[in-house]
Amino acid sequence: MQDELAQLMAALRDSRDFETAAAATLRRMLAVADAAVASSRYAGRARVLRGIVHLRPGEAYRRLAALDVGAREVTDAGVGTPFFTSATAWRAVVEHRCAVSIDVNIGTVQPHAPDAPVTGDPGLAGFHSNESKQRFLGRHATHVCVLPLRTPAGMEGMISLEADCLAAMGQEFVWRDAGDLLQLLTDIAAPYLTALPQRPVATPEVDEFLPVVGRSMAELLPILRTFALQDETILVSGATGAGKSRLARWCHERSGRRGKPFETLDLVTVPEDLQMAELFGWKKGAFTGAVRDAPGVVARSDGGTLFIDEIDKLSLKAQAGLLHLLESRSYRPLGEGTGEKLADVRFIIGTNADLHAQVRAGRFREDLYYRVNVLPVRMPPLQDRQDEIPLWARYMVNRRHRERLPDGSARLAPEAELLLTTSTWPGNLRQLDNIVRRAYTLAMVEHAGGTGDLVLQEKHVARALDYEQSPGGRPLPEALRAAAQAFVGEARRRGGPLDLDYADGFRGLVLGLAIRQVGRDEAFRLLGRESLVKNRNHHKALKRELEKVDVLYKALGEEGSPFSDLLENEDAD
Repeated sequence: MQDELAQLMAALRDSRDFETAAAATLRRMLAVADAAVASSRYAGRARVLRGIVHLRPGEAYRRLAALDVGAREVTDAGVGTPFFTSATAWRAVVEHRCAVSIDVNIGTVQPHAPDAPVTGDPGLAGFHSNESKQRFLGRHATHVCVLPLRTPAGMEGMISLEADCLAAMGQEFVWRDAGDLLQLLTDIAAPYLTALPQRPVATPEVDEFLPVVGRSMAELLPILRTFALQDETILVSGATGAGKSRLARWCHERSGRRGKPFETLDLVTVPEDLQMAELFGWKKGAFTGAVRDAPGVVARSDGGTLFIDEIDKLSLKAQAGLLHLLESRSYRPLGEGTGEKLADVRFIIGTNADLHAQVRAGRFREDLYYRVNVLPVRMPPLQDRQDEIPLWARYMVNRRHRERLPDGSARLAPEAELLLTTSTWPGNLRQLDNIVRRAYTLAMVEHAGGTGDLVLQEKHVARALDYEQSPGGRPLPEALRAAAQAFVGEARRRGGPLDLDYADGFRGLVLGLAIRQVGRDEAFRLLGRESLVKNRNHHKALKRELEKVDVLYKALGEEGSPFSDLLENEDAD
């Protein structure tokens, strides 16, 4: 054991990236498993096949790496290895918080904890779908050991080891005997596997379905390519407007169902009492207004892919119907007397909610959660993909201009791109598209009758952003962040320093706006400075703060601050 630990520690210390650390870890673990088989009663009748590191912090996959026995280097996700991820395995290690052994043929899950019961039903099994079981067997994996990848931050993923041994069907395999050492190796490797960076990925080719790919998305795409080739359900989480539907279409176009129907059902737009009908269709007379037969979105996507967005908006009744569909791959249209229709559909699910929290709150079925949470990925918000912002803006401008003037050209000025990059985007790509559309219209108005390129200037983008403000304003933390980004953006634009002391003028801006709205004395009370009013010191304080505003505006090249009149009044007093 000491040799195994020492060799792994030495290899991990020399590792500079996730892939190298994964290869070192899996190599040692496969050697331990192979030695356990050689000293067992299954020697000569069993073979260890491969190991896979599944890094999935926060319930979303981030990296995958596989090593076949005898190989020196791991195969990254997306390179062609038939990766397989199992919702059954993940649920088991999360529930039991320990390693588990899976007998694939009879579908049992055996936790390695003392006196833990065997779970699973012979036949289908403990498995979330028969397809899941068959895919294991298609890889010749009859016995699987799954070990939790734990750090002080929690469960960060798992490592799965696969073996082929028909002689051990229904019998205990070698996993438990070697389990303590395998888990120790996993625990030693966990800090390296979770902290080391991924190898730089080649710049992916862009296409009409994903025309912009930045650094964050480039790291995610290899996993998505792997998931796209499987028929298991993909769960895409992420903020509204981040591009989940575009990503779902991208996955469809890289799947074996390419060229077949791709349908989208956005549950935000469907009332609860119509959700079952939209999903499964209806027969004439099924309900008031059903004057003819109508296929549902499941039937329309037959043979292809169905993207169901905002799954957390699905009613509990419709959740039961979707669960039956996912389990049996069959459904019954509303008003259908007998019999069910088969569904040859691949599902991609989208949500901007924490589904696990929805389960705890009783608003989402736990069994459905585990059915859809098979291949989970998280779409980063646009704010975390800032390198993509100018690229998306260029794409949106060019696309819009080609639609209007096929022979013309349009571009954004560098200052306009910088302003977009330093702005906040709570509405993600959807909001950016709105801003670009508005700025484009403003530029077209000025360009009317002009010749040459259409150029969206900084002023066009600034005006478009001004229109974005809702009457109620944005949340204070978001507005403060926007102000800070604007300050930094101004410093970058001018090419010279913008003294941080000028930011002190923000206090005066707050005070001046409050005075405009509620009056001078009430403004001081509103902002927690009532003592200054009582002591008659508020005149001096107000003058001091307004002078800072004046200094800030002069530094920015403005002729005067918006509160010059207030400052003059204080001087007069």
